[in-house]
Amino acid sequence: MTDDYWNHNTHYHDVVLRNVPRGCGEALDVGSGDGLLTRRLAPRAAHVTGLDRSPEMVAKAKSLSEGIGNVDFVEAGLLEYDLPDDHYDFVCSVAAIHHMDFTKGMAAMRDAVRPGGNLVVISLANNRGPREWTFSALGLPAHYVHRFRNRRRAGEPGAPVVDPDMTWGEVRDEALRLLPGAVFRRHLLWRYSIVWRKPR
Repeated sequence: MTDDYWNHNTHYHDVVLRNVPRGCGEALDVGSGDGLLTRRLAPRAAHVTGLDRSPEMVAKAKSLSEGIGNVDFVEAGLLEYDLPDDHYDFVCSVAAIHHMDFTKGMAAMRDAVRPGGNLVVISLANNRGPREWTFSALGLPAHYVHRFRNRRRAGEPGAPVVDPDMTWGEVRDEALRLLPGAVFRRHLLWRYSIVWRKPR
């Protein structure tokens, strides 16, 4: 596997990257895994911190990121780590928040963003009811098309896997409660995105 692989999570890295504010100083990648997204953020920020609770993933991320001077990796869970309030210009998380208490995790990331900064969360949820299962089924053709196009780049970082507890509707409702004005979007490849700018 190369350092530039494709899967359902990396497919939506562009959603994250296009929301990095211009002149970004400090950025935080929560659940950074092997550091692929952290490294992709590096050219867009003065400094990027990758936060992950897995010692194996942090060791792998540090090894793959050698020579990149503006990234650091911290071995810690989000809810156990003492994040400074109103500090980061940009906070993001991909496929990590369903590993923890959603409300506490989202609130911790929200509070860490400085006024005027951006927060982007991408993760997955459970289907409930025929409407959600129907939308999920629509992702199958897209999955096969993208998997064929990226067959030589397909890969997984080897990070721990956990099934989500919350449904799409529950995620949307709680996110909008915690982040007034956020944009929630459900994507075809069984992921959602939440994009929010903290008011000044």
